[in-house]
Amino acid sequence: MSDLELHKHLPLLPEAALQEFTEWCVLEQATAAGCKLTPDKTKLDNLAPGEYIPKLIDQFMKVKPDPIKAGLVAVIAGQQSDKHNLSGVAALVDFVSLYVKYLIPKDGSTPEQAEEILTKAGQHQCEKLVEIATKHGVTF
Repeated sequence: MSDLELHKHLPLLPEAALQEFTEWCVLEQATAAGCKLTPDKTKLDNLAPGEYIPKLIDQFMKVKPDPIKAGLVAVIAGQQSDKHNLSGVAALVDFVSLYVKYLIPKDGSTPEQAEEILTKAGQHQCEKLVEIATKHGVTF
């Protein structure tokens, strides 16, 4: 599976798997982009995944080490996510995975280096999604 197909698989996953993938994106993968989130657990405890995911994403979107870059990346991720025509929690997870992926290439000094970093970040997301899906009994 390529990262271009990632969005096609999100609606197939149970919300618990989407929650786990979202947590991985915003708590682990985002640190590569310099976005360190310490979630406010008091606002997340005991929430069902359908409520937890938007609240975690909301907390994450408020972490902006570089507000200009974060704003531009949010627009790009939003436009791409809109083209995927997902709805509900799957749409939120699609957006945040794209947002995190596009924040990562802070070290690429040429377009080729940045593209290579994006490709690796997307592949890492796909590998993690397959791992989580398998754990939840879903195969692609």
